[in-house]
Amino acid sequence: MIPIDAQALLWWLTDDATLAPNARSLIADPENDVLVSAATIWEIALKQALGKLDAPDDLVDVLELIGFEEVPVTGADGVAAAGLEPHHRDPFDRILVAQAMRLDASIVTRDRVFARYPATTILA
Repeated sequence: MIPIDAQALLWWLTDDATLAPNARSLIADPENDVLVSAATIWEIALKQALGKLDAPDDLVDVLELIGFEEVPVTGADGVAAAGLEPHHRDPFDRILVAQAMRLDASIVTRDRVFARYPATTILA
C-alpha cells in the first residue's frame, strides 16, 4: 500500500518529470495499491477552487479510472493526527501521516518534514 500526497499525485496525473523515478516505478507497479486520502482530494479541491493549482475537475472519477484507491478519513485518524508532534502545521499532511501509520504504509512525498514522523516515506 502506497499513500500518495497531493503534489506527487498531481505530478503523476500530469506525467511531470519532477516525480522521482523510484516513486514513478512504485506507483506504476500493478502489484502496489496506490492510496489517495479523502483529505488529499479535499486539499486539491480547495486549492483548485482558490485558483492555486490546476487539477482535473472530475478528480474522483479520474482516480477510480486509473485504479487508485480512496481512503476515507476516520475519527481515529483525526485523533491520531491531532496527537502528532507539531513538526508539520498542514492538517492535510498530518492526516496523511496518521493514515500511513494506521495502515503501516510508506508515503510518497517530496516534503521532507514527513520524515520527522514515525512513518516511512518514499521520495517523490
